[in-house]
Amino acid sequence: LCPIRAYAAWADAMRKLGMPLSGYVFRPRVGFDSISSDGKQAMTSSAFLECFRNNLCDISVHPRYYGTHSFRRGGCQWLAVVCRWSFRRICDWGGWAESFDNPGTLFKYLLSWVDNPLERREDFFNPDRPPIDPCTHCGRTCTCA
Repeated sequence: LCPIRAYAAWADAMRKLGMPLSGYVFRPRVGFDSISSDGKQAMTSSAFLECFRNNLCDISVHPRYYGTHSFRRGGCQWLAVVCRWSFRRICDWGGWAESFDNPGTLFKYLLSWVDNPLERREDFFNPDRPPIDPCTHCGRTCTCA
């Protein structure tokens, strides 16, 4: 799923409906099959979750295992791996920066047994390993980037 293509499709749909592109992407539903044209109104998290789970059912994926935390977890991993944000900044974004009394919370979002590792363990110190993806900020491909 490409977020750029998803946003482009959303923008195209909004233009066809004559709705402004400014404001919230996820807006409240109006009636059975429309959305609010007021960009200042946000869809509630419970309404979003209902729509999301209905979309999963539409593609024959059982929605039981998915919730809104899936997005927060994916967001944390994207901010850490792709954007290379510091842990402190991710904690600020996630709302965990006030007390830091439970650092395990951040790591529950960053690491999981279901993740695919970026690099094989046996390649960590292998000088002949294939290059890793370049940093999106500096373009370096070294492991310390």
